[in-house]
Amino acid sequence: MPELPDLQVFSQNLHKNLSGKTLKEVIVHKAPKLNVTHKVLQDTLHGQKLSSVYRDGKELFFKFSKGDVLGLHLMLHGKLFLFEGKSDNKYPIIELLFTDDTGLVLTDFQGIAAPTLNPEAKEAPDALSEDAGLNYLKGILGKKKTNVKTVLLDQKIIRGIGNAYADEILWDAGISPFSVSNKIPEDKVKDLVKSIHDVLKNAEKEIIKANPDIIAGEVRDFMLIHNSKKKHSPKGAPILIDEKSRKTYYTGEQELFE
Repeated sequence: MPELPDLQVFSQNLHKNLSGKTLKEVIVHKAPKLNVTHKVLQDTLHGQKLSSVYRDGKELFFKFSKGDVLGLHLMLHGKLFLFEGKSDNKYPIIELLFTDDTGLVLTDFQGIAAPTLNPEAKEAPDALSEDAGLNYLKGILGKKKTNVKTVLLDQKIIRGIGNAYADEILWDAGISPFSVSNKIPEDKVKDLVKSIHDVLKNAEKEIIKANPDIIAGEVRDFMLIHNSKKKHSPKGAPILIDEKSRKTYYTGEQELFE
């Protein structure tokens, strides 16, 4: 699943390629979670100019000239493709066709990638926003008896972090993923906040370096811990893997609070 850094780069490249174009047609192939009818979607967006593309949590937002927003959640296997004329990509979910005969298609072989017209604002802060700072995380973690990785993955608490980056963040912060959230001291919560920003921002740079025009897929080779090709951390400790529910990569260098 694309996570925050992937989607951040996707949004920048999509904005570069599509902003300023006028929407001619929206074609919905398969979107069971779409919150409006196909006709309402087409009638609302037809003829509007695409103002900007940006990321919000784990979604891509396409904002149009009248203020309407089309949200796209790629889910586990959604992929985006630019095309000219007609799209020949398999498993289409939705297509955006512009007046210059270019287009964007969202595909998903599982059929669950989800478009939403004018999605409601989420209460949980984005992982990189100021609202997700020390005071917020300290307050949230202090109330939770679940392990800290579970909290980081909860999109109703903090939005944008997925399984792979949760492992990278917790290693960088020196906190075991199995630590009980309300047992983590304030100085380590401060480290966690810093690591969230450092790891996600650095990942964005690495993705751009590896594939500057990317709008689909994942770049993971640079990861230090959540990486099946690596056996040791940069500090030399063996990388351990816990297979329960979701695969967790960690090392003995991370302090366990319980």
